[in-house]
Amino acid sequence: MEYPSLYRKRIIPNECILLKDDSILSWDQDRIVTKWNALKPKKDLHHGYSCYFLKEGYKVSKFYYADGSLLYYYCDIITSEYKKAEHKLIVTDLLADVIVYPDGFVKVVDLDEMVPALEQGGISLDDLKSALLSCSRLLTKIYAGRLCELTAYIEAFE
Repeated sequence: MEYPSLYRKRIIPNECILLKDDSILSWDQDRIVTKWNALKPKKDLHHGYSCYFLKEGYKVSKFYYADGSLLYYYCDIITSEYKKAEHKLIVTDLLADVIVYPDGFVKVVDLDEMVPALEQGGISLDDLKSALLSCSRLLTKIYAGRLCELTAYIEAFE
């Protein structure tokens, strides 16, 4: 099976880039699992795996240090659009993120970016509503101790 080209679209800053170096490990209409190295390496973040839950509206990533130890789980709230004629998938980051640290601490970040993005036309009201509902569903799973159900798709490839 030929995998689609995968693009990451961001609202802040406004950009859409081809994730040409990401390796797609599996793909179907519900999920995509990828392996990648950090686009812009940071002091801690070196590489990771991601599982895009396309219908649920979030991406769960496992971030690693260079030595292979777990940094944390990083969950992006997303929407996606598959362009069949071009065989490409554009995944838009809807700003809200959830970080789950190895000790279980959960942190929700970047909600403050959603209002200016809405006011400036970077995000539609429908996408804002969708993002909040997806974030709520994700947090419900995390708080119920079910993060492992989401990361199992990644761990199948580690």
